[in-house]
Amino acid sequence: MRLLIIEDEAAIREQLADFFQQQNFIIDTAADGKEGSYFAMEYDYDIAIIDIGLPFKDGISIIKELREAGKKYPVLVLTARGNWQDKVSGLEAGADDYLVKPFHSEELRARANALIRRSTGNASPVLNFAPIRIDTSAKHVSVNDNSVELTSYEYNTLEYLALHAGEAVSKTELTEHLYHQDFERDSNVIEVFIGRLRKKLDPDNTIKPIKTVRGQGYRFHLEN
Repeated sequence: MRLLIIEDEAAIREQLADFFQQQNFIIDTAADGKEGSYFAMEYDYDIAIIDIGLPFKDGISIIKELREAGKKYPVLVLTARGNWQDKVSGLEAGADDYLVKPFHSEELRARANALIRRSTGNASPVLNFAPIRIDTSAKHVSVNDNSVELTSYEYNTLEYLALHAGEAVSKTELTEHLYHQDFERDSNVIEVFIGRLRKKLDPDNTIKPIKTVRGQGYRFHLEN
């Protein structure tokens, strides 16, 4: 998943970036509203975390700008303790949730993951596509109740496809949302991960959960 963090306090920004990198997120960061606005408008993210009080352009203005431009990815705002006006202003501008500083990293992670799931129409952290079950909180996958061991790249690819089940997802989209800038952007690498997933999830080639869509990419589809 690709995450944008707009936060002017260096310690908090670095803390958030380090924490979410450990959760296998791809991170873009900005230290002020002007730079943050550029990133927010230029790229598509799975979620953005935006501080309200920013130099050059405040967080509320950025959120309004995003929504007016038709950007629909979820936004979580960070606010100062007790400042209820910021909470209301952020939500009315188009934010999806808020968290008060100081905060616990695990609560932030849970809120961010919940917003990502809901943005794709999934309220539960467990995605059931019989016989495949994906627990997005535990990062655990099973087929017919048997655990399937996946590498982090394989899991991230599967989770992204499953969260966008029924949609054709291009190789470019997978690369931009799942892999770091210095990752070898070779379509053959994506094909390797997809091939591994197919073998691990469906060794007998009976359920065929990941279809190749000619000229468009891949589609995850099973009855759920």
